[in-house]
Amino acid sequence: MADPYTTLGISRSASADEIRRAYRALAKSLHPDARPGDAAAEERFKQVSQAFKLLSDPEKKARFDRGEIDADGNERAPFAAHAAHGARRGGPRGRPQGGFDDLGDIFSDLFTDFSRREAPPRKGRDVRYRMPLTFVEAAKGVTKRIKLASGKSVEVKAPPGASEGQVLKLARMGESGSANGPAGDVLIELQVKPHAYFTRDGADIRLELPVSLKEAVEGSKVRAPTIDGPVDIKIPAGSTSGSLLRLRGKGIVASGGKRGDQIIRLIVDIPKDDQGLQAFVRDWTPPRGYDPRNGMEE
Repeated sequence: MADPYTTLGISRSASADEIRRAYRALAKSLHPDARPGDAAAEERFKQVSQAFKLLSDPEKKARFDRGEIDADGNERAPFAAHAAHGARRGGPRGRPQGGFDDLGDIFSDLFTDFSRREAPPRKGRDVRYRMPLTFVEAAKGVTKRIKLASGKSVEVKAPPGASEGQVLKLARMGESGSANGPAGDVLIELQVKPHAYFTRDGADIRLELPVSLKEAVEGSKVRAPTIDGPVDIKIPAGSTSGSLLRLRGKGIVASGGKRGDQIIRLIVDIPKDDQGLQAFVRDWTPPRGYDPRNGMEE
């Protein structure tokens, strides 16, 4: 072990109070409670404690100063020399006389400081979960029951218009706190599965709806899906691919409770290997001036 005076950062002429103050300051900064997980600080704390243990004992301190024992308290001189020296000193053999009070006072003060530092309550750790939703469940809202790690089952309500990545909080249902602190929260991240043909655009829902050439040319009434179920819509005569229709109030609930719209984009679908249609097109002559790419720049 290193020289105890060097370990405590004091001179050999330091008084009992100076030794006490040096140890107290180092112990408070190096104690494992002050530096949890710091192995180097823990080892230094042990060295400081050993140095103080030796220098706080007047007899051991005197013997170390005379070179009779080393920093670990091991004998350097024959035992007889120690016995003779002990005989010359006054006071009971079981407890040498000196300038230090009971060491318990120092440790009592030291750990009182740590207990005060740890006294404030600490909130428990938050626990995270993921909850999958279908597109329609997220759009219309749904209540699901989930089982927590504690074994408790709870109902979780995803509000209408819930979105991907949105986090719902169940307050005080996470891990327990320490020192009478509050429990943590349960945080539930929503995961919305993609839909086969609906897509979300803010509060609106978009849908690409295939229609036949006849339905587009002549106009027709067809069925279209919505999150509330299928509805009849009117296809205007002369519609082309890309034409947009709007179903008001058939979208997703936005802030304030108002629903968005469903926007339908018509896609004219041409059947494969329809010989009748192919024959018609061969004989068909577009009207004068007709150019589907009119206005497009090269």
